Amino acid sequence: MSNARLLWSSMTISAALMLSACSQPADETTEASADAPAAETTGKTIRIATEGAYPPFNYTNADGSLSGFDVDVANALCEQMQANCEIVAQDWDGIIPGLLAQKYDAVIAGMSITAERQEKVDFSEPYFANTMVWLTNTDGSFDPMAIQNVTLGGQRSTTPGAYLQDNYEGKDGNTVQLYDNYDNAYLDLKSGRSDAVLAEKVSAKSWLADNKEGFGIVGDEIDNDDNIAIAVRKGDGLKAEFDKALSEIRSNGELARLEQQHFGQ
Repeated sequence: MSNARLLWSSMTISAALMLSACSQPADETTEASADAPAAETTGKTIRIATEGAYPPFNYTNADGSLSGFDVDVANALCEQMQANCEIVAQDWDGIIPGLLAQKYDAVIAGMSITAERQEKVDFSEPYFANTMVWLTNTDGSFDPMAIQNVTLGGQRSTTPGAYLQDNYEGKDGNTVQLYDNYDNAYLDLKSGRSDAVLAEKVSAKSWLADNKEGFGIVGDEIDNDDNIAIAVRKGDGLKAEFDKALSEIRSNGELARLEQQHFGQ
């Protein structure tokens, strides 16, 4: 476990499209088409999927509406592209299959670039970079430098979930428990059914804002080159339009403003 380099500012995110990160690929495949022409988006409606259960990136309000950093980024991009933006919620496990089935045109859902996913979809340039942290009870019983005989929680089909399985599952007496979403992982941590949760830092900090007593982040941040981007179908010219719009909202400061609004960084 190495010291992390936290890459919060959007100005530090380059066009490094081959970096690794968050969830597992879907089984569906589509034909790749290199150098696809840019789509004409002016005045058109773009359907965008987000999870709606991953605060502060995306979450569902009491009235059923969607909010969060991803939602605001999507709206800013659609405004820049002069397109109508229709944002829908989709469970995480089905979010890439839904894209490939043409239920929507793009995914903006805190999704990290991985080699496995790149076999199924095309990614825009990154719009955010993450690190992972250990979230645990502050009684001192969990030591991130000596992880043995403990139960570790995380969300399935995510980078932290894969990291837990690769490094701890069935090793040194540890048990890995993965959940459909982070809310359930945090619930089991709070109830004592797990000893620690490995999560993206912004997700952990968001949960801690409402659970300040008895819980905290311990140990060093883990920098695993987690770059988050927009997923579109292979060969879709919409990728070029998103790349152009991302460059523009990064240059005019809107992306940095949204980071500050949602993450305080």
